[in-house]
Amino acid sequence: MYQLGIIGGGPAGYVAAERAGQKGLKVVIFEAKDLGGVCLNEGCIPTKSFLYSAKLYDQAKGGSKYGILNEGVGFDYDKILKRKNKIVKKMVGSVGAKMKHNHVDVVKGQAIIKGRKDGVIMVESGEDTYQLENLLICTGSESAIPPIPGLSLSSDYLLTNREALQLDSLPESLTVIGGGVIGLEFASFFNSMGVSVTVIEMLDEILMGMDKELSSELRKQFEKKGINFHLSSKVTKVDGGLVHFESNGEVRSISSEKILVSTGRRPVVEGFGLENLGVELFKGGIKVNEKMATNIPNVYAAGDVTGFSLLAHTASREGEVVVNNLTGRKDHMRYNAIPGVVYTNPEFSGVGLTEEAAKAKKIEYDVVKLPMAYAGRFTIENEGGSGFIKLLLGKKYKEVLGVHMLGNPSSEMIYGAVMAVEMEMTQEQLQEIVFPHPTVSEIFKEALFV
Repeated sequence: MYQLGIIGGGPAGYVAAERAGQKGLKVVIFEAKDLGGVCLNEGCIPTKSFLYSAKLYDQAKGGSKYGILNEGVGFDYDKILKRKNKIVKKMVGSVGAKMKHNHVDVVKGQAIIKGRKDGVIMVESGEDTYQLENLLICTGSESAIPPIPGLSLSSDYLLTNREALQLDSLPESLTVIGGGVIGLEFASFFNSMGVSVTVIEMLDEILMGMDKELSSELRKQFEKKGINFHLSSKVTKVDGGLVHFESNGEVRSISSEKILVSTGRRPVVEGFGLENLGVELFKGGIKVNEKMATNIPNVYAAGDVTGFSLLAHTASREGEVVVNNLTGRKDHMRYNAIPGVVYTNPEFSGVGLTEEAAKAKKIEYDVVKLPMAYAGRFTIENEGGSGFIKLLLGKKYKEVLGVHMLGNPSSEMIYGAVMAVEMEMTQEQLQEIVFPHPTVSEIFKEALFV
């Protein structure tokens, strides 16, 4: 009998397994593919490997601005691909080592929920049946392919994030359908590698949910780099490498060698016997409360399968909430300070409320904006670069409601803003915090004195 069984070895599942093992629970985790889930094998990690190579290439091409000779700068795509594969393999092995270290049993195979008998949850994998006191479902998400005529995964010109990471060679041209985080990161990479890139987005701006003003500024910077954007545009048909779309009442078309579909993801709730427990769904995902508990006793869900916050770090925290409550520590999931990062070049990071969200909630706020160049370190390391920080402060108490940054390396700085939002720190309290000099992070403190 296992005290906790986990279906899915992604960020929610393997982190929960690790934490539960550390606390002495007897744990089994089921994974049909490789530990690490989509994030480690087909998403977060391999894309960031690509993007770092692209960033280094961008820096090398711009080396003359820093007095560095850069004649003959080029890249070896095959080595970029092999390095990505090497990193993924190493990190998958690392997750496996963590499971072993914390005495977690790993079952590689498809898990099928058979139901509940005498209060015990029964799960089959292969020819074996496992008895569980508690079940945590972490089956993740998959690419959502919209019902557009001609759009078929069987087509050799069509890519999702999975196929884009496995290309043997770079295409000459690429059309990205969808201007969200995944679409923009791939657009950034391929553009840096010299591919002609076009992005088609149905909404009036890229990166829905991120700060709209900074999203617009990032798009303008990409346009200067040669990426073409078609906003407020709806794809109507795909014919071979030809994408047809409507924009401002006009029917247009674009031809490209490859087409990347990046129109969101959907929770995986089928194929593992979920119906045998009667778990309630909500908007396509598993419905949970603030403790990640479903409507069925002793059954929990975490990560993308809930369909709420499809981010790896959110998933990990949700898994921790489950384990904490199972082991006697009262805990609940909070979503007010979940950071979002777009790992493009430049990076775009944010946490807390955007102006759009604050207005929708009728929250009164003040805005403080400051160019990133106010931080000396940014100017030193980003010759000719631009970007800015935006702070949202509560009108009455001046508490930090949101922080949004465009510029490198905002992904490594946003955690400080996360703590400020989580702890509801005020402008005055943060003004007393000492920031190291010279660092780009000082822009946060500089903005507090504007």
